[in-house]
Amino acid sequence: MYRAIGANKRNTWVIMAFFLILIGALGYAADLYISGGTGVVFFAVLIGATAYVVIQYYASGSQALSLAGAQQIQKADNPRLYRIVENLAITTGMPMPKVYLVDDPAPNAFATGRDPEHASVAATTGLLEIMDDSELEGVMAHEMAHVKNFDIRVTTIVFGLVVVVGVVADILARMAFFGGMRRNNNGGNPLIIVVGILAMILAPLLAALIQAAVSRQREYLADATGALTTRHPEALASALEKLGEYGRPLKKQQASMAHLWMADPIKPGAIDRMFQTHPPIQDRVDRLRENQARF
Repeated sequence: MYRAIGANKRNTWVIMAFFLILIGALGYAADLYISGGTGVVFFAVLIGATAYVVIQYYASGSQALSLAGAQQIQKADNPRLYRIVENLAITTGMPMPKVYLVDDPAPNAFATGRDPEHASVAATTGLLEIMDDSELEGVMAHEMAHVKNFDIRVTTIVFGLVVVVGVVADILARMAFFGGMRRNNNGGNPLIIVVGILAMILAPLLAALIQAAVSRQREYLADATGALTTRHPEALASALEKLGEYGRPLKKQQASMAHLWMADPIKPGAIDRMFQTHPPIQDRVDRLRENQARF
């Protein structure tokens, strides 16, 4: 299990490096099309991408909570949820995160923030209604695992990079189609233009697939870490089964933060399943039960 956790972490860094290469390639293509390879546009794209990711890094937590309609609670507001999170923080030796409640009948939970010192966890009212205490502890241990493993930082950065890829590719595609670019000597080659346009169209799709792959790996990792924390993998497996049975779309559906939730908050169509940010619930349950003796 620890080898799998280590492999997931290494794979995530490899994928993030690929993201940076993808953004660099788009910046280079933009530089060739617009300035003839002077490097001005290339560095502008890299600086702009870095600035956006930094802003997203600091602002994403409050944005996610606002989009979900989450309200911060204290122990007196919901002693059951607050004490479970408090006990998990003590068990893991982590700072106590802020606790939020989302008024929604759809059972779900998520964690956000940039590090354990600036983290928040949230659960829906629907989750509290259907989970017993051990199952709720398993769910919140999963969310605390995202904080402990710095998944919230990785997913925030990856989300920012996905947006950057989409914006740069969209700008280049519009310029290509409407002929607003100043072409260099190679710009008149139809083959180069076609290849460039294809790259601009495919880059956002590739970025979305990579984002989904990162999120799926992180869900498996959080399941394993949560089970190790509680030493009760069956409770988390049971909670996941309930999420599969009673799950429904959230009232406030936001595709941009779907990867943060415990279970996919949006019911996807056939094509959308390619870009799902969550692995199948049954696969997660099977992994927990297969490795039960190791926790």
